[in-house]
Amino acid sequence: MSFWRCLSRTICTRLPLLIGKVAISCFPPLSNQQNVTIKVKTPNARRGAGARPRDGDHQQGMNEIVEGLLKAGQLIVSLDADLIEISLRSLRVTLTAVLISSLIGLPLGCWLAVRRFRFRRFVIATLNALMGLPPVVVGLIVYILLSRSGPFGVFGLLFTPAAMIIAQVIILTPLIASISHQAIRDLWAEYHDLLISLNTSRFQRIGTLLWDGRRALLTASLAGFGRGIGEVGAIMIVGGNIDHATRVLTTAISLETGKGNFALALALGFVLIGLAVLVNLIIHSLSRTERSGRW
Repeated sequence: MSFWRCLSRTICTRLPLLIGKVAISCFPPLSNQQNVTIKVKTPNARRGAGARPRDGDHQQGMNEIVEGLLKAGQLIVSLDADLIEISLRSLRVTLTAVLISSLIGLPLGCWLAVRRFRFRRFVIATLNALMGLPPVVVGLIVYILLSRSGPFGVFGLLFTPAAMIIAQVIILTPLIASISHQAIRDLWAEYHDLLISLNTSRFQRIGTLLWDGRRALLTASLAGFGRGIGEVGAIMIVGGNIDHATRVLTTAISLETGKGNFALALALGFVLIGLAVLVNLIIHSLSRTERSGRW
């Protein structure tokens, strides 16, 4: 028993010392390390004592903003080549997508308004749900379908304006169809008894509704244009933001901001804002009442 007691005392007294030596050898203190400097960052050491850096930084930032605005105005007034090219490409892609979406969405919305079938409510609910479909998800799906390993990869459409148009059509069609359905549904409820009493055919009814609701249908297409012209997520994924090929207003603004070229980014932003305001003014003028003739 005395042997085991002596062994236990030895372990209890020597083991902590051994652990301490091992810890010191593995993690030496800073005083024993070479080329170790500790820098204490203080406001005075970082900015310079006795100065007023906040005012200087603020003034410099304001100067950069003013300079960027002036250069952006010069680019717009001088009709910069890159600015015009990007704007025209953005308009071409968006207008094409709106045209295709209108050819699909407007008849679909009108058909849902006047036609009664079994799964009509389900189709309408699906359209309303697709209005909130995330554009990034649409871009991802189109990217997978058009990639080389996808089912449509043989056409080589990825990173082309055609891929951007396809993505926008998927995004805009539910929006245009839903708006047109609501407009024609209200007209159908108003003129239903009159059209039935006149013994009109189905095509005559649809033609009458389309003509009477032409402003509402045009508003639906313009709403789709306003949604498409500001799209960036899906366009960036399927288009690739390639210079002189697939670069549009939104993707160019994102790129130029990251590069620090605020002049071109602001100029593109002003063009985009101008297009959005113009579309909203047209929609407002179409939706105002004809009786009063006032805004």
